[in-house]
Amino acid sequence: KYPQIPQGGNMRKKGKKYVQALELIEKGKAYTKEEAIELVKKTSTSKFDGSVEVAMNLNLDTKKADQQLRGAIVLPNGTGKSKRVLVLTKNADQAKAAKAAGADYVGEVELIDKIQKENWFDFDTMIATPDMMPALGKIGRVLGPKGLMPNPKTGTVTMDVKKAVEDVKKGRVEYRTDSYGNVAVLVGKVSFDEEKLIENLNTIVRVIVKSKPVAVKGNFVKNISISSTMGPGIKVDINSFDKLN
Repeated sequence: KYPQIPQGGNMRKKGKKYVQALELIEKGKAYTKEEAIELVKKTSTSKFDGSVEVAMNLNLDTKKADQQLRGAIVLPNGTGKSKRVLVLTKNADQAKAAKAAGADYVGEVELIDKIQKENWFDFDTMIATPDMMPALGKIGRVLGPKGLMPNPKTGTVTMDVKKAVEDVKKGRVEYRTDSYGNVAVLVGKVSFDEEKLIENLNTIVRVIVKSKPVAVKGNFVKNISISSTMGPGIKVDINSFDKLN
């Protein structure tokens, strides 16, 4: 017999733990979301508390602008990660509200200069009021590749910085389709209770399905799989979610 290639077609030699984890997964089987969550915890091979991620393949033609999905989701049980938030605003009231909401850094042009001159990136999320966007445009080439450029679609360009900061601190995750119509979203940590992971997963899938463009005909979701940071992919049965297509 030919040697079996690990799921995902990765030809690199896998470690013993990964091979053992792969043996727990029945090849070609689509598991219910409950079974998949149970399995993703069992097949986590990292020594640290790994993350759980869901990948969805969608029926989209991403060459068309109206079929390029982008947005943000606040997970009911958070992500298990603490995020440092930078708020840029010229409005004194907004600055005060941002600090009260728990923003780690609040300022305006001086912080943009700090990023530009000192290559300063001691933050995970940037939120800006609209008046800051012209100045931010100057460092767009630096922020863009890092996924830090504020965007109205993800709620990071807003006049309600209080809510934006609170959402990030609660466990807000962003999603964006790649050129193949795939979306990958953080679900939580391996250490989370199964119920919490399922609740977060349901929330993500529900939001993505609601974002189905009007132009898309037929089934919207083609495939769903979940995996831990260093664990194998587990196919999830689409029918285990309510009203998916």
